[in-house]
Amino acid sequence: MSESGVGERVLVTGGAGFLGAHLCKKLLERGDEVIAVDNFSTGERWRTDELQHHARFQIVRHDITVPLPDDPRYEKLDRIYNLAAPASPVHYRRQPLATAKANVVGTLNLLELAVRSGARFLQASTSEVYGDPSVHPQTEGYWGNVNPIGIRAPYTEGKRAGEMLVSTYHREHRVPVRIVRIFNTYGPGISLNDGRVVSTFIVQALTGEPVPIHGSGVQTRSFCFVDDLIDGLMRTMDHEDEIVGPMNLGNPEEITVSVLAELIREVTGSRSKIEYRPTDPDDPHRRRPDISLAAEKIQWQPTISLREGIERTVAWIEERLQAGQVAK
Repeated sequence: MSESGVGERVLVTGGAGFLGAHLCKKLLERGDEVIAVDNFSTGERWRTDELQHHARFQIVRHDITVPLPDDPRYEKLDRIYNLAAPASPVHYRRQPLATAKANVVGTLNLLELAVRSGARFLQASTSEVYGDPSVHPQTEGYWGNVNPIGIRAPYTEGKRAGEMLVSTYHREHRVPVRIVRIFNTYGPGISLNDGRVVSTFIVQALTGEPVPIHGSGVQTRSFCFVDDLIDGLMRTMDHEDEIVGPMNLGNPEEITVSVLAELIREVTGSRSKIEYRPTDPDDPHRRRPDISLAAEKIQWQPTISLREGIERTVAWIEERLQAGQVAK
C-alpha cells in the first residue's frame, strides 16, 4: 500500500504506447496511483484521453534517456513497469539510435531510480531477443540467433542489453526485478500504420487495398490478445515470489502469415487480394513461445482465441477508420 492509501504508486514508462495505455487503465481500475511517462515519439495522447479525469492518474512528457528530475513522487514509488521503446520495425528503423538509447540508457536510468526508491521493477523485453530461432518453440533457456549488426539490431540488441542490466542490478543491488519476453501482441488501441502485421492486414482489408505478405507467407507467428498480455504482466509483477526471469508471455498457438491474412479477409468480408513482396531482412521464419514457465509460476495462459481477438480488433479499427482517425 502506498502512502496515498489508494494502492501502489506505479510508474509506467511508455504509458501512452499500445501496451502502456492498456496497463495504466487496468492499474487504475484496481485502485493504484499511476504516473505515466512518455516522450511521445511513438506514444499517442489519444490512448490516455479517457484516463485524464482520474484523480490517481497523471501523464508526464519525458524522455527516459534523461534521468527523471528530482521530485518526491518519483522517490516514493512502489513499482516501475519499463515499457518504453519503439517496438515496431517502422519506428525503430526510422529512429535506430533513439531506440538503442531508450533500451540501454533509459533502462539504466530507471534501474537507478529503482535503487533509490526501493521499487519492484518489471522489464518488458521481447521475443526478438531470440532472433531467427533455430530452437522451436522458444524456451527461456535458448540464447537466440541474432544478427548484432542488422537493421533490427538497435531493437533486438538493445533489449538484450536491457536484460543484462536488469539482471546485473538484481545481483549487485538486490533490486527486485522481473524480466518478461513479450511475443506478438495485438488488439484495440494498436497503431494503424506502424507496419505490424495484424493492423496492416486489417486496414488493407477494410479499405479494399492489397494485403501485403513479405516472403512466401509460410513463416509463422503467435499472436496474443492485449487483454491476456496485460493480465500476464500484472500477475508477474504482483507475484510475491522472486521471478527474475526471463519469462515468456505470449500465445503458443502458431499460425502462418498466409493463414492469418485469410482469416482477416474472412472476418472483414474483404475481397482484397494477397500481394506477395520481398522478405524483410532478418525476418524470423518461425516464432512460438513455450509458456510452461508462466503457467507454472503465475498460473497464466491466454484465454482469448485468435478469431475472437481479430473480430474485436477489426471492430475497433473499422470504427476509427470511419471516424477518419489514423494513428501513427
